[in-house]
Amino acid sequence: MISPRRPLCLLVLLPVVTSFLLYVSPTAWPLVAAMDTLALLFALTDLCFLPGKKTFSVRREMARVASRGERHAVALLIDNHSRHTQVVVIRDDQLPGMTQDPCEFSQQLPGRSRLRVEYILTPHRRGTYRLEYAYLRVESRWKLWCRTIRLPVQDELRVYPALKQIGRYALYARLNRMSLLGVRRVRRVGFENEFERLRDYTPDDQFKFIDWRTSARRQKLTVRDFQSSQSQRVLFVLDCGRMMVSEADGQSMLDLAIDAALTLSYVALAKQDQVGLLCFSDRVVRWIGPAGGHRQLNRLVHALHDVEPQFVESQLDTACLHLQQHCRKRTLVILISNVLDDRQADQIRSHLATMVGQHLPLAVFLRDWEVFKPLAKIPTIASADDDVPDGVSRAALFKAAAAAEILKWRHQTLMELRHAGVLCLDSFPEDLTAPLVNEYLRIKNRHLL
Repeated sequence: MISPRRPLCLLVLLPVVTSFLLYVSPTAWPLVAAMDTLALLFALTDLCFLPGKKTFSVRREMARVASRGERHAVALLIDNHSRHTQVVVIRDDQLPGMTQDPCEFSQQLPGRSRLRVEYILTPHRRGTYRLEYAYLRVESRWKLWCRTIRLPVQDELRVYPALKQIGRYALYARLNRMSLLGVRRVRRVGFENEFERLRDYTPDDQFKFIDWRTSARRQKLTVRDFQSSQSQRVLFVLDCGRMMVSEADGQSMLDLAIDAALTLSYVALAKQDQVGLLCFSDRVVRWIGPAGGHRQLNRLVHALHDVEPQFVESQLDTACLHLQQHCRKRTLVILISNVLDDRQADQIRSHLATMVGQHLPLAVFLRDWEVFKPLAKIPTIASADDDVPDGVSRAALFKAAAAAEILKWRHQTLMELRHAGVLCLDSFPEDLTAPLVNEYLRIKNRHLL
């Protein structure tokens, strides 16, 4: 695409101004024609010096795998094949859900040389993306024209879920500071005789686990660790339907649920358990059978990197039928969903209740901030006879009343699930990781699985 620049517009103004002489003296037309011809020749000559597409070549250097929310370095290498120095403005391909810093570069590229520019790409959405073009804007020799050149540079970038929580958990687990992440210590039941190892004492350890004889021999406080039951199964059932499209802190509920599920997967695999995954909407979207080992976490991350919520009605019966056919051993089934209507609540209640006995179902309901916000804006009213507080409209009161009715129904649904023998967890999506890990540790330490 070729477009004129400001100097060309100023050059065109000269014959335009000269043409006003015709109102004064009609015999000045040879001068006006000469000015028009001179400006036209000057512009056409400069257009001939405008660099073409074959003058440049571009190559992109970057890692093919990125993590959501993490800074990703990208470099562009631009080669100038001509003998003349070119002033270029470089911009890489723009992708939805990603930010670039900086967005473009203005550089002087000498003849027969190569230029390297770097920028930071921050992806905010998971998935597989294709970077197909790089864009150059170049100027002619006399700066009357500019051309935008699109050069094909095809690369594939896979954006995986955010793994910062897993790294933070591993760090604090090594330092025995899990309380900083909100993970509570759960009292073990029946573990006193299942000795695993000796280790150094830390301030969070209980005194009854100190091995005094070993401490006296080592001249250092030493505690005993006890092992939990191993080779048990954990299966995540993630709802990818319309209820998971809502956003919290700029991220969809599904993204936050995936982050929590991967963190708990790391914890379960570290405890020698087997972890699996089932994603469903109106069909089974992903299925990873339960397995152990460090490679299983890589399989889960790869399977979840391009799963997106869909605007369809979720069919839990399809997922349960698939689970019944492929998972017969007793398993901790963790269903993560968002429930806002009776139809979906009845579906979850009927299917999870039938699992009790064969499996151990855990229903994780995500809270929607849009439902809780109307109640947070209304001050507490002692009775129905009280006046409306100042600054609160009746419309806000009606919204708060509707929200309270939904929350009351939600609480009743959770109570019915608990009475049916289903474990329940109710949390905001951004705060899900710590409660989910705590519930898993409680299940392990209480021998519920």
